[in-house]
Formats: sequence, C-alpha cells, structure tokens
Amino acid sequence: MTASGRLAVRHPDLDAELDGVPRHFMADGDLVSSHLIAVMSAIFPPGEDYFVRSVERVRDRITDPALAADVDAFIAQEDEHGEQHRRLNRVLAERGEPVDVIGRYVAWVARRADRHLSPMANLAITAALEHHTAVVAEILLGDPAARARFGHPGPLHLLCWHALEETEHKAVAFDVYRHLGGRERTRVRAMWAMNIGFALEIGAWTTVATLADPTTWRHPGRALRSLWRLRTSPFLSRRLFRRLADYHRRGFHPDDVDSTELVAHWRSELFGDDGAIEVRRAS
Repeated sequence: MTASGRLAVRHPDLDAELDGVPRHFMADGDLVSSHLIAVMSAIFPPGEDYFVRSVERVRDRITDPALAADVDAFIAQEDEHGEQHRRLNRVLAERGEPVDVIGRYVAWVARRADRHLSPMANLAITAALEHHTAVVAEILLGDPAARARFGHPGPLHLLCWHALEETEHKAVAFDVYRHLGGRERTRVRAMWAMNIGFALEIGAWTTVATLADPTTWRHPGRALRSLWRLRTSPFLSRRLFRRLADYHRRGFHPDDVDSTELVAHWRSELFGDDGAIEVRRAS
C-alpha cells in the first residue's frame, strides 16, 4: 500500500487463463462486443505508457509526500496493466484481431501529443481519460449484468483486476493536475475533446475489426444481431454517459462518487491474503 492506503501494486498471474481465449470471447460468441473489447485491450498498453509519461514529467514538482507516493504506485500499476494487456493482445493477434496496428496507431498519436502539447495539457488529457476508465471500471465491478456479457474467464478476470486498480487510482492524475495549479477551463476542454475523440476512435476501430472478421461475412445475420445487442450494453448505458458528464461540472472531483465499499469488496473477491489473484472467486 502507499502512504494514503488507496493503492496496492499487484502482479497477477493470468497466463493460463489467457492462453485459451477464443476470437469471439464474449457471451454467446458475440461478434461486435468481442471486437470492441479487443480494441480496448489494444489501446491500453500505449495508452498506459502515455499516462505514465504524463505524470513522470511532473513528478519532481509534487510537494505532497502522500500524493507523491500515490503517483509512484500509479506508475507501477499502469506499467503492470500494460504488460498484462500485451499478453492478451498477443493471443488476440494470433486469432486474427488487428491489435498490433491499433496499438501502433495509438502510440503514434500519443507521441504527437507528447511532442506538441505542454506537460499540463497532457496531464489534463490523462486525468480526463482516467475518468473514462474509472467510470467503465465501476460499471464492470458494480453491475453483474456487465460481467455476464463475458463468455470466457480470461478477459473477464483480467478486466476485473484492471478495473479494481483503475478505481483505486481514479483520482491520482486529477489530484496531480490540481496540485500543480491546473486550470478548470483546460480540464473541462480536455474532457470534451476526449469524449468526442475517444468515441470516434473506438467506433472506427471496432468497425474495422468487425469488417475484417470472416465470420461477419459468412454469418451477416449473426453480426447484425450482435450489433443490435449493443443497445442494451451496460457499457453504453445512460448511467455511463451521466457519469462522464459529471466531469464537466465546476468543482468536480473523482472522489465525489465514493468507491470505498466497491474497492473493499473486490479486493476481497479477487485477492488472497498474500496478494495473489484468486480468479476462481471472481464471479
């Protein structure tokens, strides 16, 4: 644990579960949802690397010891998230998912942001995207219907672990931005840009992955039914959009939504006394 007690750095062993992941790993072999989650997994490693760089650039300007400890744990957690998703992505690439090209594209975009934006602008973007991931994480952990969308335990357990740690550190980048005097207007503008850009990128790459799948063309009815089912997905619900919109409110803080009980439950649900993941209990 860090000085604040909010964050723990864990190294779960999920290799055995990830080795057998099929291409269509969501419940009932759902095509579009499987590609959507695969796209998200492809984005995570270069995205996590970008988040780490954004806070590392300003690490020496943090004067609060507890926040500095949280930043160190945030970096360690994000590094581990990237490594675990790279493991899943290698399996998905073997199944034909275009995760490698997606990852290279996201890394290219992130490098351009590094080069052309100020450290505070990159930090504002990181805080906005951390809110995105925290909202999705809380839905996954808090809604059994969201977890029921998964048909294979490997991606589910990976994402539950990832979601737990995203919930634990959801305020770190935001607190660093505020600690360094970041402006409210810049923070909100970054979120507007990320809301639009993130939705367009996810939608575009999911479309590419779905159209590149031979099953889509062999079974167009199945693909259309899968697309229609998205309308009932907890990950595209009004609750998600309301929570994302909260970020635009003046005076917003990620801890306005108390996740203490959710985090405590999933720490117990996922991990044993020695910190090892107990995926058999994550249901």
